[in-house]
Amino acid sequence: MARILITGASRGIGRAIATALADKKNNLILHGRDRSALKKVSLIVGEAGGASDIVVADLSSREGINDLIEAVTPTPIDILINNAGIAAVGDVQELELEDWDRTLSINVTAPFMLTKACLPKMKRGASIVNILSTASQQGFSGWSSYCMSKSALNGFALALREEVRSRGIRVINIYPAATATEIWNNIPGEWTLDSMMSPNEIAQAVVYALSAPPGTVAENITLGNIGGAQ
Repeated sequence: MARILITGASRGIGRAIATALADKKNNLILHGRDRSALKKVSLIVGEAGGASDIVVADLSSREGINDLIEAVTPTPIDILINNAGIAAVGDVQELELEDWDRTLSINVTAPFMLTKACLPKMKRGASIVNILSTASQQGFSGWSSYCMSKSALNGFALALREEVRSRGIRVINIYPAATATEIWNNIPGEWTLDSMMSPNEIAQAVVYALSAPPGTVAENITLGNIGGAQ
């Protein structure tokens, strides 16, 4: 049974990934900050015949990241899915340092620390999946901290891939365009969610990449709405 850690599994893309990977072959470790929401995801996993464990931790602090590491790393992780992320939106002069630091911690430092902690026990055929964004490859006005964080994670993942390639560990990067999740509820402006990608579409890309034979890797997958929504 594969042990799969999914960060940010309580809603949005993380929830969709957990649902898509829920079967009797997998033991999902569902991370998030909302225990009640995680329990609902766990029920979905159970109904599909899968097993799951819940870990509540706040990735905006080193202590919270370490809490998650201590909870999951005594037993090897077969698949690490770095999905948790936030967006602090605003012009550079409007951004607070606190928001910048929180974005950096959740979107960059947590994946780094989790990867570093999981790697020693990872075996040939293991996978590290990073849910990135097209914002890692281009800039969007008012999204400087988010673009910074996704670009940083992208650079880390590309270098990591070369470091672990000889060990037979796959590093899979998913680059979705704008996706219809709850993240837009806290972002000023009017957003047309109907024209965006759905979380299920991202989840299916993850399933596809993980289903490849151990010696094959779909390294970079960019996903967008055919209508052009970014």
